[in-house]
Amino acid sequence: MPQDLAGLQAVVLSALEELKAVDVTVLDVSQLTSLTSVMVVASGTSSRHVRALAESARDAAKAAGYPVLGMEGDSGAEWVLLDLVDLVLHVMLPQTRALYRLEDLWSARPGRPKAEQAGDGV
Repeated sequence: MPQDLAGLQAVVLSALEELKAVDVTVLDVSQLTSLTSVMVVASGTSSRHVRALAESARDAAKAAGYPVLGMEGDSGAEWVLLDLVDLVLHVMLPQTRALYRLEDLWSARPGRPKAEQAGDGV
């Protein structure tokens, strides 16, 4: 059964905003992968904050009736991934986020040079 993606996204973004997530980015990856439709990337100010942001989003999604497939990385909490089927949330420490640059990776469009993609604003 398809999820209400807009509703799920609103629940996740609200949970992140409530706990003061930093630099929240929403990426539509539906044309790049069949695994999920949207990726949300956010930063926390400490390992404890990263974990709390992911847990808050998970709990809010569950309370709203959305399925939670799993949460990974919460033990070290440098990078916590929350799989909500059609939405995947990545919460990271700023240095981890700078290292992996997920926004750059998932903004790439197949068959186009990187320089051409840079001005797209995607």
